[in-house]
Amino acid sequence: MRRNQILAAVAAALFLGTMSFAAEPTKLELSDGKMSLVAPESWKKVEPKVRIIDYEFSAPAAEEGGEAGRITIMGAGGSIEANVDRWVGQFAGAVKQPMKEEKIAGQTVYIVDISGDFRDQRGPFAQAEIKKDYRMLGAIIKSEKAGQYFIKFTGPKATVEHNEKAFKSMVDSLEVK
Repeated sequence: MRRNQILAAVAAALFLGTMSFAAEPTKLELSDGKMSLVAPESWKKVEPKVRIIDYEFSAPAAEEGGEAGRITIMGAGGSIEANVDRWVGQFAGAVKQPMKEEKIAGQTVYIVDISGDFRDQRGPFAQAEIKKDYRMLGAIIKSEKAGQYFIKFTGPKATVEHNEKAFKSMVDSLEVK
């Protein structure tokens, strides 16, 4: 009987090892816990490429073999307009939709949508790589209690469109304590 129990345990372990479990949503604490967001389950948390970024994620590509999207979340200063102008300047032939202003959790959130050829420059002295037909969704959270936070989602247009509802869901999950 003991042998059968061991075989059953081994079989169960092998079976469970082949199953894929859905990832739990990731709760993100911002501004020393004064604000939080919930990242979508389908996004993979990655190590931020630069120190000023609080959180970074990779969003799944729209199609098999396609390019993933990049989501960064960081606190920063400066005016809303200056930051949006800087984002628009990262695109050649930029097409910017009118900025939307929303109230979420009692905070003002500005939603930005820009498309064009993205100048992907990963550092002040790095050569920019031009990425054709890209799109950026941005959310700027302006909070009296917790400062400003910037959520920036860039990727191929199809990938951003594929993840647009997940992006909006994350922004809508904003909580302020």
